[in-house]
Amino acid sequence: MVKLSAELIEQAAQYTNPVRDRELDLRGYKIPVLENLGATLDQFDTIDFSDNEVRKLDGFPLLKRLKTLLMNNNRICRIGENLEHALQGLTELVLTNNNIQELGDLDPLATVKTLSLLSLLRNPVTNKKHYRLYVINKIPQIRVLDFQKVKLKVSAWSRHKRSPQCCSGLLSVDNVSVYLSQEKILYMGALHWLRGLRSPCVSCGLNKVCPFQIHSWSGSAA
Repeated sequence: MVKLSAELIEQAAQYTNPVRDRELDLRGYKIPVLENLGATLDQFDTIDFSDNEVRKLDGFPLLKRLKTLLMNNNRICRIGENLEHALQGLTELVLTNNNIQELGDLDPLATVKTLSLLSLLRNPVTNKKHYRLYVINKIPQIRVLDFQKVKLKVSAWSRHKRSPQCCSGLLSVDNVSVYLSQEKILYMGALHWLRGLRSPCVSCGLNKVCPFQIHSWSGSAA
């Protein structure tokens, strides 16, 4: 395992990514703990921590510029409190293929009022009953969950904030474009839609795109 030091941060690759964000690439170092991130000098819109060994999502200094965290393929089982104080502009969080177990483990994300895209695919928590409804109730401003666009119908639950166990069948879901199975390509496609950017397949350098498919979704699968 490699310590996340100021030296590693300074030496890591950095570039402008396909959605025109300034990105720091820290993937694949087997980093166990998030630390020393003040060394980024808050110069990045996106930090890619994919394919490391992180177990807890915390340890962030104040990073006003940071919008996107890519944390897929780690070992995250806990989410730290008060993320909203350090990551005041966080809008996209990809936690695919981690080890989050319980619905309550997601509660710290409820305070991140800027969060609009969240992926929890391949976490045990996604198998919990009413998982999607729970997340949408906790994070009502979410627009893309697990790379599916979320749209709440006008309902008694949305007006009166009823328990998600009482409101199956209240969602309609539009599938976000899927280009390839790779996690980052999937994320880039969702982000192009979310930010209203043009021609995602061209700017990502891809030649395969699946059209949007709109269908009604019943809460029984949540």
